[in-house]
Amino acid sequence: MTKRAVILVSGGLDSATTLAIAKGQGYSCYALSFDYGQRHRCELQAAVKLVQRMGVAEHKILPLDLAGIAGSALTDLSVAVPQQPAEGIPVTYVPARNTVFLSLALGWAEVLGAFDIFIGVNAVDYSGYPDCRPEFIQAFEKMANLATRLGVEQQPFKIRTPLINLSKAEIIKQGIALGVDYGLTVSCYDPDEEGKACGVCDSCRFRAAGFKAAGIKDPTRYR
Repeated sequence: MTKRAVILVSGGLDSATTLAIAKGQGYSCYALSFDYGQRHRCELQAAVKLVQRMGVAEHKILPLDLAGIAGSALTDLSVAVPQQPAEGIPVTYVPARNTVFLSLALGWAEVLGAFDIFIGVNAVDYSGYPDCRPEFIQAFEKMANLATRLGVEQQPFKIRTPLINLSKAEIIKQGIALGVDYGLTVSCYDPDEEGKACGVCDSCRFRAAGFKAAGIKDPTRYR
């Protein structure tokens, strides 16, 4: 039987590459996206286009209300998205986001009998979010195998992070080799309603620098 995997797909560059990697490794991919109250909801439209283009066994978009607890420029419209780099963890950090996302992915994976969960976290060219670090992934994986019936009775779950030690340029080059259409992706923290990028937020800067370093034309639509 084809091995199954749950893939977190946000609609951004990293998650698109992660999906392509999982498919290239022969997994039957079950894509999971979240409508969590983010200001950049156009990324969900990008996620739908990506999974339709790349092909998955199933795609779920789960509703969450992380905006209800606020605490982030991505979920609280009264907090501006920074246009300049800042010291420390930026206000675009969403409290507990990857912990919540991975927990729901784990639940679906257990239902599916999928022992691999892919997430496109990166600890090289990133904004310094604590839930993108290898230590967090290792801790979550340990918890997952303590907290689930299948993890206890059958086999361990694995949290796959194929991008975690790659530069943005390396990620882009790998995605291009796998046929990813980055023109479909939205990475900006503050895009307009059409999905056009601001060009100045952290995510836009890392993305633009990555394409430049990779020597590949940037397909991003800027406003």
